[in-house]
Amino acid sequence: MNVEIDLRKSLNENASDYFNRAKKLKSKIHGLQIALQETQKKAEMLRRREQQQLQRKERVPEKRREREWYEKFHWFFSSDNYLVIAGRDAASNELLVKKYMEPSDVYFHSDIQGAAHCIIKSTNSKAPEATMNEAAQFAAVFSKAWALGIAAVDVYSVAPEQVSKSAKSGEYLSKGAFAISGSREWYKKMKLELAVGVRKEKEAYVVISGPVSATEKHSIAFVRIAQDSMDRNGLAKQIKAALEKKIEKFGALSLDEINSMLPGGGKIA
Repeated sequence: MNVEIDLRKSLNENASDYFNRAKKLKSKIHGLQIALQETQKKAEMLRRREQQQLQRKERVPEKRREREWYEKFHWFFSSDNYLVIAGRDAASNELLVKKYMEPSDVYFHSDIQGAAHCIIKSTNSKAPEATMNEAAQFAAVFSKAWALGIAAVDVYSVAPEQVSKSAKSGEYLSKGAFAISGSREWYKKMKLELAVGVRKEKEAYVVISGPVSATEKHSIAFVRIAQDSMDRNGLAKQIKAALEKKIEKFGALSLDEINSMLPGGGKIA
């Protein structure tokens, strides 16, 4: 190794110069080590992001499917496989009762102002007890009680012929409102509980909702939801993330479809 010496300086001065140079190089090496560590950390973060992006790309996009007529309403299939439908607003409540309710169905309504009309599609004006209770709970959920934070509400059922658009003398029934006559079968203090899940249908994933017992039976993954202050969109995003995590890379779910299943804001219970 060759060492340059400045002849104009003494040996001690030359040695001091080399010592100072060594100190500077040592400090630079320490800085380079820190920079290298930071670069390695950033590279690792980028690698993880790329993996996450690849995993998201691997998700099968939602495939379009032909919608059923009842999907314009709130709906679910009971644990006994009966179709239960509820209106979304005054217009769909009117449509449900006038067009789709048949004499063999069963009608439900919550005992609170501002509630959806709900029917069980049946063939003989009857349904198993489990289905009747699930329909009563569904009617309770899709009422003003959810938004008001009321934990339970009374619900009644009647035969379709007891539901009429004919108001009493001097009274007027607004759009979506109907008069009920005769005796009613009561379901007291129905808890406002709902579940949202995913059902596999051919090559598509269908978002479903309903009472926990029915949703659990018909879904491959589901979450329970409860009343809370979070808005509907925020809740829908949380449900989407939770369900997609459960079904892993096998399907991407529609946020709009999830949103349409909800009675309002809330939380994952």
